[in-house]
Amino acid sequence: MKFLKSLPGKLLLGIIVGTIIGLIVPESVMTVIVPVKNIMGQLINFIVPLIVIGFIAPSITKLGSSASRMLGVALVLAYTSSVLAALLSTAAGYVLIPIMNTAKEAAALKELPADVFGLQIPQIMSVMSALAFSVLIGLAAVWTKAKTITTILDEFQKIVLDIVSKIVIPILPFFIATTFCCLAYEGTITQQLPIFLKAVIVVLIGHFIWMAILYTVAGIYSGKDPKEVFKHYGPAYITAVGTMSSAATLSVALQCAHKSKVLRKDMVDFGVPLFANIHLCGSVLTETFFCMIVSLILTGAMPSVGTMILFCALLAIFAIGAPGVPGGTVMASLGIVTSILGFGPEGTALLLAIFAIQDSFGTACNVTGDGALTLMLTGYAEKHGVKEEKIEVNL
Repeated sequence: MKFLKSLPGKLLLGIIVGTIIGLIVPESVMTVIVPVKNIMGQLINFIVPLIVIGFIAPSITKLGSSASRMLGVALVLAYTSSVLAALLSTAAGYVLIPIMNTAKEAAALKELPADVFGLQIPQIMSVMSALAFSVLIGLAAVWTKAKTITTILDEFQKIVLDIVSKIVIPILPFFIATTFCCLAYEGTITQQLPIFLKAVIVVLIGHFIWMAILYTVAGIYSGKDPKEVFKHYGPAYITAVGTMSSAATLSVALQCAHKSKVLRKDMVDFGVPLFANIHLCGSVLTETFFCMIVSLILTGAMPSVGTMILFCALLAIFAIGAPGVPGGTVMASLGIVTSILGFGPEGTALLLAIFAIQDSFGTACNVTGDGALTLMLTGYAEKHGVKEEKIEVNL
């Protein structure tokens, strides 16, 4: 019962209920469900540019206000980890997805009734315009030390968080349910259900492969035993699985990292809270693989290599603004999902659904990977003679 009250539980229930309804209802009922689904999809798409501005711009101002050499190193480490994890997932997708027996034929699908209502809610600006605006206004606020704009951006972030938590998140289960209802009515979902289960297993394996790579590289670079870090991270991993939140896991992660004998205490105090907000390797790896599957399911083809490389590069940037929202990586990146990959409401609904089912494991990978990056920070500080001192980061 407790699971059903969580977002993944509600989305899973939405998938089940929506699929059952879609298999049994007549066309007359679908003429009501289709407009309801489209209206919710329009509303979510309208909010996407607001999410981009509300998360990316304030994140830049917060990071800029703490700018230092170690901050720069931390940003490079987090971004590199996320990009490489996404590229690894992309490569795995091109190899594994074609042999996962994903059904692509749509000839036998039933046609949905027309949307008799046809409500349109245009976005206030394009998603790429929102991204450009966010980056420019965030950097300019840092360069000019514009306290008023920084405060406004922080307030706007809180407003957007409320919009997401009080509007987007509550309607997601219903949007997912109506989407799966339509897919089941058409006949698509009954063909594609097995691929979702296979995909979740593949990305879970990918999480552990990437964590192994991170800790191996960290051990080689720092010259320290990475086992002395990850052996303490069990409680943090379990907490992340249970909470699905890097922020909620932060206190436990700090305790785990402080138990390590090879991590500098100042690097733990600085790195762990920072990486909890900007390092989402597990979530990025997951979303990349799922996006390729959803694209194949709905269009019959995976995105081109060039498109996926651009998507991976931008996804790692959008992930910086993701913490604080359930399924944050997907929510913060809906802009590039729709603009670069060309996903419509059905595609985003499928992506949100399968992502949320395993969201807790992606968060656990993010949190555990933070320990490896903190070990790299420790190695960098020691190699470059960075004086050990107490560093406080308020994030």
